Order: sequence, then C-alpha cells, then structure tokens
Amino acid sequence: MYMPIPQWAEDDRPREKFLLKGKTALSDSELLAILIGSGSRNESAVQLCQRILAFTDNNINQLGKLSVKQLMQFKGIGEAKALSIAAALELGKRRKNEDIIELPKIDCSKAIFKLMQPLIGDLPHEEFWVLFLNNSNKVIYKSQISKGGITGTIVDTRLVFKFAFEYHATAIILIHNHPSGKLEASEADKLITKKIVEAGKYLDILVLDHLIITENNYFSFADQQLL
Repeated sequence: MYMPIPQWAEDDRPREKFLLKGKTALSDSELLAILIGSGSRNESAVQLCQRILAFTDNNINQLGKLSVKQLMQFKGIGEAKALSIAAALELGKRRKNEDIIELPKIDCSKAIFKLMQPLIGDLPHEEFWVLFLNNSNKVIYKSQISKGGITGTIVDTRLVFKFAFEYHATAIILIHNHPSGKLEASEADKLITKKIVEAGKYLDILVLDHLIITENNYFSFADQQLL
C-alpha cells in the first residue's frame, strides 16, 4: 500500500535517517530520493527511485550513463529532477578522478608555526584559532574562534568544543598571535588555556598545545611544559 514519506516513521524517512544515522545508513534509492525531493501522487520518492534503479539492474554506473531525456522517460521525473540526478552522478564521477588531499600532520610545535604563521603572524590585531585533529594528529579542520584588538580577544570555550564535536576531533591545538611581537604568555593566556584543557578532559578531547605566534617566532605551552 502506498504511503507518502511524511507518514513514515521518522527513522525511515531518508532526510531524517541521513541526519540521525549518517549517509552510509541509506540505500542507493534513499540517497536518490533526497536528490529528487518528492515522488508522485501514487508513488513515494523512494519507490520511484527504486523503480529507476531496477531499470539499470541497481547499478549506479549504468544510471550515470542515462541522459536527462532518458531519465525523463520515467513517470514522475521531470527535467528538474532529471538534472539533479545527472548532476549528482557527474560530481561522483569527478570525485573519483580527484587526487586525495593529504592532511597536514602535526608532530612538533614548529609544524604548527609553519601552518599558522602565514595566516596570523603579521596581523595588526589578535586572533584566536583552533586546529582540530584526528587520532593520527592530522589536521581535519581549522577555525578562527575570535577576533579582537591589539592587546587581546575573548574566547568562547563552548564554541571550541562545538567544532570539535562537529568534526569528530580527538585532539585540538590552540593558537593566537601577539601583534606586539612579545613572546610571553599573559595570565589571561594561561587562564584560558587551563580552562580549555580542563573542559577537554571531561569530554575526552586532548589539548596538545597552545602557541603564541609573532611574525618571526613562537612560544609553545607544550614545549615550556605549561599544559
């Protein structure tokens, strides 16, 4: 019996299932259903996509060979939906041919300095950044957390760990610059470092280092055993 997707259990709806369980939990037909958005009066988007895939023996490569006009031969697939399917499959094809980007690995404080100095080393104001790392100490994401004046910037600890959770980071590195060129940790620097380190302990996210960067040099909390 036909039942529209909005009447399905939430865990079974493709979009909700994607958000709750991740993309790998979805079948090919469910992923395609997200692309086309809706089915027809007598057929859900998933059922329509199952029918399309059955035509190609459930082979995505064969589906990618169908033209927009051929896709439009299926009842319920207009030009817009056909274009969405064709464009997505073309992107998948191009992705296969792209070189995999090698993530930078952090193995010492100098590696952090080389990565971040071009970004913040010569700024006239302070910025606070965080590197988010996987369990191989490779940088999976970096983000500016705050931007301040000449002598300081305010850091929201909650924002630091929000990004850490979003990117499944197992460790983080804190970085900020000193426009004055002074390579010395202030009391405020020590306090925010301690606060983030302590929060990380409860969340199983390790703070590997905190670097203060100037135009030509840096100060490492880890190297100075201040963590």
